[in-house]
Amino acid sequence: MTTYLLAGGGTAGHVNPLLATADELRRRDPAAEIVVLGTAEGLEARLVPERGYELVTIPKLPFPRRPNAAALRFPGAFRRTIARVASIIADRHVDVVVGFGGYASAPAYLGARKAHVPFVIHEANAKPGLANRLGARFSPWVGVSFASTRLPHATLVGMPLRREITSLADAGARAAAATEAHGVFGLDPARPTLLVTGGSLGARRINATVHATAAQVLAAGWNVLHIAGGRAEVTDPGLPGYVFLDYCDRMDLALAVADFAVSRAGGSTLSEFGALGVPGVLVPYPVGNGEQRFNAHDLVSAGGALLVADAEFVPAWVSRELVPLLGDRDRIALMAAHAREVGIPDGDVRLAALIDQAVAGAVDGTPGGTSGPAARHDDLNGKDSA
Repeated sequence: MTTYLLAGGGTAGHVNPLLATADELRRRDPAAEIVVLGTAEGLEARLVPERGYELVTIPKLPFPRRPNAAALRFPGAFRRTIARVASIIADRHVDVVVGFGGYASAPAYLGARKAHVPFVIHEANAKPGLANRLGARFSPWVGVSFASTRLPHATLVGMPLRREITSLADAGARAAAATEAHGVFGLDPARPTLLVTGGSLGARRINATVHATAAQVLAAGWNVLHIAGGRAEVTDPGLPGYVFLDYCDRMDLALAVADFAVSRAGGSTLSEFGALGVPGVLVPYPVGNGEQRFNAHDLVSAGGALLVADAEFVPAWVSRELVPLLGDRDRIALMAAHAREVGIPDGDVRLAALIDQAVAGAVDGTPGGTSGPAARHDDLNGKDSA
């Protein structure tokens, strides 16, 4: 029996691929023991137990950015956390550690090194986070979601996605789900559907601009399925063909019915668009380290999406660019085909295969440092993007 320690959390971008990978490992080996390492404050504290997996928590230790009392306490607290992870690995007879970024990952990687256990890294964004940049220096088993990601030893595996999403890559399954979606959301099946989403909390610019131009989009012959998010500052315009939701708990149906999308550029969202061939307009989140702009690169370069800066996504742009595009069904069909070219619907399977390589490497004596089975990554039809 293989024991896996999956580390990550904090946000849905870390937790969801972790859970999709856990599900695939469990499908492959129902007897496998799967333990998740996270924090008590992150989203994993709720989602992991709900999915039926054991969660072990460690302290949330943000890396200090400035000299202060917390910075003075950090080294000792970090060393103790690494020692605790190493102890968990030894006590639970963990065979391999898999990290997905977030606060739990750096201690997991260093704890695995201390315990002489192989570790695998999955990076969900095109611009890697600090924990994964650190870990990639010491492991030959690094899976990335985007071909443009720059990490040592990177193998393109794609994003592990929920099976209810990836099953829609089959045309028949998607058609059946789209029929269900028309009924669930109250959409006209004779019209194509524009999906608008800015994530669970919403996106102020996307919400305001689409809301202001709703009549134009409807006049172009489209339905609008607008998932505004939990902090939306707009309300339902009450127009026929315009479905306004604060939250959607059936994103599989929303994606199944989407012929085009207006969206932020989170890693999971873009991976879903690619896997299902959903073209769209991407409006990256303008705050933070700019990771969403980097995430969009592969899909945009392939011709599957247009990139528009947040400040430029205004009603005049919709009138000038988006409305005419929605009237060009041939162009939209070509964009959908280009989106599928970069999509990877089996990221969970590919990452599980990389994990198998790490376990096999530990058994046959392959070192878990910066040398190892890089050549074997071609078996995943991956791509060295280092």
